Amino acid sequence: MTIWVNEQVDPSGMIYACIACSDEQQAQKCHQEFLENLSDEQKQTGWIARMRTVSSWDEVPVSALKLS
Repeated sequence: MTIWVNEQVDPSGMIYACIACSDEQQAQKCHQEFLENLSDEQKQTGWIARMRTVSSWDEVPVSALKLS
């Protein structure tokens, strides 16, 4: 099983928002929205949007919104 985890991360490395899902198309859309929702100021100060994969729901951060 592959689970896509989308995260918005602040400059200190803290996860600000996290959504995990098992549908790749949905994950791609979410990642694009995370990128678009970062302001230019946030980007300049080091905020990032990243997407990664994990193989188990146990590897998804506890604070994540989990979509199946």
